[in-house]
Amino acid sequence: MDSYKLGRKSFLFKIATVGAVGLMPSLLKASPKETVQNLKNQAGIRFLTPPYLQHITGDSAVIRWITDQPASSWIQYGENTPELKVLPVADLGLIAANKRVHEVTITGLKPGTRYTYHVCSRQIVDFQPYKMTWGETISSEVFHFASAKPEAAEASWLVFNDIHDRPASFAHLFKLNGKDPFDFVFLNGDMFDYQTDEKQIIDNLLTPITSLFASEKPFFYARGNHETRGKYAREFPDYFSNPGNQYYFSFTQGPVHIIVLDTGEDKEDEHVEYSQLVAFDQYREQQAQWLEQELQKHAFLNAPFRVVMMHIPVFHSGEGHGARHCRELFNPMFNNAGIDLMICGHTHRYGVHAADSSTHNYPLIIGGGPLEEKRTLIKVRADRKQLSLQMIKDDGNEVGRLNVESKR
Repeated sequence: MDSYKLGRKSFLFKIATVGAVGLMPSLLKASPKETVQNLKNQAGIRFLTPPYLQHITGDSAVIRWITDQPASSWIQYGENTPELKVLPVADLGLIAANKRVHEVTITGLKPGTRYTYHVCSRQIVDFQPYKMTWGETISSEVFHFASAKPEAAEASWLVFNDIHDRPASFAHLFKLNGKDPFDFVFLNGDMFDYQTDEKQIIDNLLTPITSLFASEKPFFYARGNHETRGKYAREFPDYFSNPGNQYYFSFTQGPVHIIVLDTGEDKEDEHVEYSQLVAFDQYREQQAQWLEQELQKHAFLNAPFRVVMMHIPVFHSGEGHGARHCRELFNPMFNNAGIDLMICGHTHRYGVHAADSSTHNYPLIIGGGPLEEKRTLIKVRADRKQLSLQMIKDDGNEVGRLNVESKR
């Protein structure tokens, strides 16, 4: 696994333009060197975020970005910079247009291969049935990513949790990783206090993480109870792409099979805070049915390590309704299935809780946050024989360590 370099050139709103273009087909045939030049002014369309990577497999990658004006967008990518392929964003025969939040899925990748890419967006000034008025075309800086190796001997990832609208915490905690390599980052809930608008998502999450890693390393997102709150909570899925496009899912990374659950709110559905606008009991029961099937699948049963990521812990998190309901629904299945590790957040009290035959027969790790001297970075690395976890407090001191031997 290649080491990710912290010192790469930062991109936050660097814009280039494609000049003197006619129709899109002619534009797409042009090479980046022929078409892209620097803008002297930033009038017209601009990027609100650099591209950010979502789910990457051995043969596919999901990439997102946001513009401030409606646009039609595409991506140019390849193994060698002078030979980039053009991939428009299309669905059901229609190229995506008149959108500001853009998503493209690249397919047909080679496993374990390094790719170069940049994203392009063409402003739509006026969209009429038989006449399109185009504006500028802009292109991002060039970035790189690596497709996954399905049979990789190792896997590694970082975990952030309970940032709570403190964007400076990302850089502070990320620095604690040093130059250690990692495959992806996991956001384990409560990146925000509540959901207000798009600007909050950009300023307090996407801008800091793309400046650190997210344009070249993918991230997964487990929703916390605070992501379900606020007037913009229902628009939240428009900005992120988990496997299966939902908040509970599973995937395999090298020797580790990971199950992700959406633990929902921490109080009863009828609680006055929710204004009769939530139904998390039913939603958790739906996940329990899904989980029962997931635990029988080949990918789970044959993985050297089985890890669960979820925001609210089933134990060591009080007796609130959400925690108890998760405990009743999920914990018996996890005990019977023999999971190796659970990683959570929510309580704001970091801790390493050893397996206990009377409660949870697997170790349960809880990350801290969000205040100074309580924030943590969790680092996980596994090969086919051993999984190791390290939890580092924001002052640089280690506050948790765990080593698990493979049982399979």
